[in-house]
Amino acid sequence: MQVRLYTDGAARGNPDGPGGYGAVLEYTDTKGALHTKELSCGYVKTTNNRMELMAVIAGLETLNRPCQVEVYSDSKYVVDAFNQKWIDGWIKKNWTRGKREPVKNIDLWQRLLKAKEQHQVTFIWVKGHDGHPQNERCDELATTAADGSELIVDEGLK
Repeated sequence: MQVRLYTDGAARGNPDGPGGYGAVLEYTDTKGALHTKELSCGYVKTTNNRMELMAVIAGLETLNRPCQVEVYSDSKYVVDAFNQKWIDGWIKKNWTRGKREPVKNIDLWQRLLKAKEQHQVTFIWVKGHDGHPQNERCDELATTAADGSELIVDEGLK
């Protein structure tokens, strides 16, 4: 099954502090009907990068069978991590970077790797804030999802 995952880590962005994330899974069933599933974290106090990771993870972990997934994200951080093999390098360096500086969000990267193992995932960067049609779709869908009622809990923030 082909699935499109639209994410935004600052979908409920609040310039005074807490933000949030939203993710939307969009897929077509065997009869050709389009379906969507919205996921939300509500408000959280954390970094935008962590929110972006959670949006992708929430979407992938929701899928209950192997799928081909296109992840649309305006987060260069998330997309580069996979397209430029950061993850592979971090694992080889025992999750450190640079001058033995620890990699941030290791718990989420490990969850993302585990979720990614189950699916064929392509990360697509949709440059933000320049009118890119897919970015506008990410913003619109993810913001709607973030305002939804199905909350995803980031266990690392408890």
